[in-house]
Amino acid sequence: MSGKSGTAPGTEWRNWAGTVTARPARTAAPASVAELARTVTRAAEDGLRVKAVGTGHSFTAAAATDGVLIRPERMAGVRRIDREAGTVTVGAGTPLWQLNESLAAAGLSLANMGDIMRQTAAGAVGTGTHGTGRDSASVAAQLTELEMIIADGSLLRCSEREHPDVFAAARTGLGALGVVTSLTFAVEPLFLLTAHEAPMSFDRVTGAFDQLVAENDHFEFYWFPHTGNCNTKRNNRTSGPAAPLGRAGAWYEDEFLSNGVFQLACSVGRAVPAAVPRIARIASRALSARTYTDIPYKIFTSPRRVRFTEMEYAVPREAGMAALREVKALVDRSDFRIGFPVEVRAAPADDITLSTASGRDSVYIAVHLYRGTPYQGYFSAVERIMTAHGGRPHWGKLHTRDAAYLAGVYPRFGEFTALRDRLDPGRLFGNPYLRRVLGD
Repeated sequence: MSGKSGTAPGTEWRNWAGTVTARPARTAAPASVAELARTVTRAAEDGLRVKAVGTGHSFTAAAATDGVLIRPERMAGVRRIDREAGTVTVGAGTPLWQLNESLAAAGLSLANMGDIMRQTAAGAVGTGTHGTGRDSASVAAQLTELEMIIADGSLLRCSEREHPDVFAAARTGLGALGVVTSLTFAVEPLFLLTAHEAPMSFDRVTGAFDQLVAENDHFEFYWFPHTGNCNTKRNNRTSGPAAPLGRAGAWYEDEFLSNGVFQLACSVGRAVPAAVPRIARIASRALSARTYTDIPYKIFTSPRRVRFTEMEYAVPREAGMAALREVKALVDRSDFRIGFPVEVRAAPADDITLSTASGRDSVYIAVHLYRGTPYQGYFSAVERIMTAHGGRPHWGKLHTRDAAYLAGVYPRFGEFTALRDRLDPGRLFGNPYLRRVLGD
């Protein structure tokens, strides 16, 4: 980097899954709000669009640009912990793993989180990253305040009390409203969760899904295509004592089986698709039941070293299991060979304008394929099932929906686009992905 603003000629940027490549005109890594404001203002003067990237964990081109690519790593770290208010304020580029470790060291925790923590805080919030939960799921729903640089170069602070209309939209802002500089999350005293993982048949888990969600703080399961087998995970708060996984057991299941052996199985399946159903049957029986108790981020998150492509849809809670059964019927009758489990989670309704759970209790159904495996046929077939149930695609995962469709499944869609028109009338923060999903 060179210059006071940390600006340099653009270099090629690629996302984690390898599905998106961008060649920006220049790249900037501002270290302060003032530097970021100057970067945004200069880009506007030069007729260049602006996009901020995180760690590239979105599968879509949500952050891609041929203009100015802003890297957030110099605007990272915990800025303030307010124990009385129960909040933590972090820089937009703070990786979630750093946030979680810092909170744990301070005896604090988020209420919920997703299953990986390599994303930046702003990236996770802006694309609607979520976990699973009866009472909470979305990372963005835990925000109490957000600051961002908007198109005119000014700093806009929003919360439920200050610019509440902006706050409702910017919590899942897709990078369309401005460049986030800091986020304030609600936190609580550090607590313990007991995780119970156990196999369960597809018919049993789908038949009892509503009960399992109601009876557990956090419930999710994975269905192994080409089988009738699932692996379930129930996370519940406990008074302890802590009983974490032993080092050897954690390595065997989370690294050796879930990453090492799974990587090999995926490679074999890609090379010899006919072997996938047999591999799936073996894999679905490889993980045995286990119970362990630890601090939240060590329960919620897992290492994900096998690279993949993913599509995920949120459907109304009442349609969730019907949609999943249709996916199973699709796989059973088709020539698709699916070596990756299908992940199923739940979320309560929230009040965020373009949250996938906005205004309705939701079930998330995520389908994956090993990176390099042709995914279009399988994903398209699953997408037809999801859209028939009024599904909403995850903003950071592969899908083909456009503004016309999305306006029909988001009652507040027009509210978001009207706010965008007001904050960014010249589309300084636009790109082709946003043009497709939001219109122009």
